[in-house]
Amino acid sequence: MVRNEIALLNQETIDKIAAGEVVERPSSVVKELVENAIDAGATAITVEIKDGGITLLRITDNGYGIPKEEIPLAFLRHTTNKIRSASELLSLHTLGFRGEALSSIAAVSKVELITKTKDALIGSRYVIEGAKEMALEEMGAPDGTTFFVRQLFYNTPARRKFLKSPMTEGNYIQELLERLALSNPSISFRFISNGKDRFATAGNGNLKDTIYELYGREIASSLIEISAEEESFSLHGYIGTPALNRGNRNFESFFVNGRYIKSGILSKSLEEGYAGFLMQHQYPFAVLMFDFADNGVDVNVHPSKLEVRFENSNVVYNTLLRTVHDALAHREDIDVVPVVEDEDEVVVAPSIPRAEPFEASRLESMKASIVESIHKDTPYEQQYKEFYENKRKEAVAEEVVYHAPKPSVGNTTSEVVPPEVQPEVSHEEPSVVSNTEKTTYEQASFFSEEARADHRIIGQVFGTYWLVEYDGKLYIIDQHAAHEKVLYEKTMARLHEKTMTSQMLNPPIIVTLSTQEEEAYEKYKDSFETLGYQVEHFGGKEYALTAVPDNILNLDKRQLFLDAISACVELKEDKTSELILERIASMSCKAAVKGNHVLSMPEIESLIDQLLSLENPFRCPHGRPTIIAMTHYELDKKFKRIV
Repeated sequence: MVRNEIALLNQETIDKIAAGEVVERPSSVVKELVENAIDAGATAITVEIKDGGITLLRITDNGYGIPKEEIPLAFLRHTTNKIRSASELLSLHTLGFRGEALSSIAAVSKVELITKTKDALIGSRYVIEGAKEMALEEMGAPDGTTFFVRQLFYNTPARRKFLKSPMTEGNYIQELLERLALSNPSISFRFISNGKDRFATAGNGNLKDTIYELYGREIASSLIEISAEEESFSLHGYIGTPALNRGNRNFESFFVNGRYIKSGILSKSLEEGYAGFLMQHQYPFAVLMFDFADNGVDVNVHPSKLEVRFENSNVVYNTLLRTVHDALAHREDIDVVPVVEDEDEVVVAPSIPRAEPFEASRLESMKASIVESIHKDTPYEQQYKEFYENKRKEAVAEEVVYHAPKPSVGNTTSEVVPPEVQPEVSHEEPSVVSNTEKTTYEQASFFSEEARADHRIIGQVFGTYWLVEYDGKLYIIDQHAAHEKVLYEKTMARLHEKTMTSQMLNPPIIVTLSTQEEEAYEKYKDSFETLGYQVEHFGGKEYALTAVPDNILNLDKRQLFLDAISACVELKEDKTSELILERIASMSCKAAVKGNHVLSMPEIESLIDQLLSLENPFRCPHGRPTIIAMTHYELDKKFKRIV
């Protein structure tokens, strides 16, 4: 029924409406309360839920606590201890505004608060249900704060029925807590769902340990650490090896000044950094931390602060792209085929060169002991933190970190090659190491000058793959992918050296461009000329292609040009480097020798020699591997010579 009269709403209705802006689901409550705990200086936070957080949410921290006289004030709307005026918003570095969301949470649930400040002799208990104060009394309590939030939306059933299943709501909470744990490795997080521990982090300040505890050993052992410094911000974190890819962007995590964000700029830059290392529709794993100086980033452009605005987005974009690409280019990346026990199929697992081997059984035993320790529920998991820290020091060796070199003025490429540390591995396999562990080591580079002299080329199979024996391994080279890579690198070198040449066409090729294609060509005309194209307007929407790059003479010149134009149309910003890379990759692919084409021994030797000279010979321009390997040990296992 529509009413024409204007009336002032009562406070209860106002609170319930306001609650809808803050409390969308159980994870919204967890976000507000955990961020408050972080801002309150907590070093240990426990979150326990039942039925996806709909029935119960318990958030316990060892932070500053709330003085008794301030507790009722904290549950009023628009109260905070973070700012005093609007001028402080741009320089705000806290995650939340303590007390900002408490009134909204209390309006749609039954809340019990137990808190004690460090200098107080006794704690306080406060109960508020549906925004109505029920009790405020003294009670014994440890330092810190515990919230019990029960029966979410009990007084707003219309909202409650739109919640998803308890399992789904619980998953939302876990994803949220994982991000908070990643952005705060110095805080010990523990998550319990329906009485079962889902994860626990040490809070020892080591981001890699946190990644291991959240994502497991496979991901933790496939990481590359990166860092970069610019005038207005710094970058540090981990990216995954190319083999550690997913079909979506769910494993791309970006944090700005400690806050998880979503950013199309950062995602695009990260993925461009992987260009040539990942195939299409594959996305990398990344946990990246950006620390900006005041006014370098605006975090108040989105109601939930999931999006930010960078003061100088071009610098951010190019720094991330360069850092990621350089880190990937300066490492050996040959996939090793492992033995799969009790299965007929063979899968490809990544070869991970790294300084410290993870000992699976030892760490699993360690984690089991940790879980047993934290079940004792000692105050704020101090026992857990001490136990894990001691074990970590024993188990993890010193890491090798890649620091991105800062480019000099006028130079966009880096000539600094980071050191690679490869562990010496005996040909004799120790019995204490698992099959999976054996596949993660690489010895001296297959493509090194020293190794080349010891290569024994066995021959070609299926007209496509070349077999080479070296140092106890069988290497298998895809001649098409290898040739693609060689052509790509040659063309790139000519571009950088400005030695690209053109071949004149007589007669010219006439093409018709749409309005969008005409605009795109004019915008990227310099890039086409750099590649070796010469184009003249022929009247109307027709253009004459009078010269093409000299390395595509045997290809469909008209279609390649139109493909390049189509790529330009799709570009929303000025990405000349992206255009050049994509087009060169396409040209190289089309010009490369195909599979099912028999090469002579001198031809394959020449191809291997050319691969040897490349900075990154391990993947073709589209991200496919050029070479895989199988160890002598793995072959013996497959033929049951080793049981």
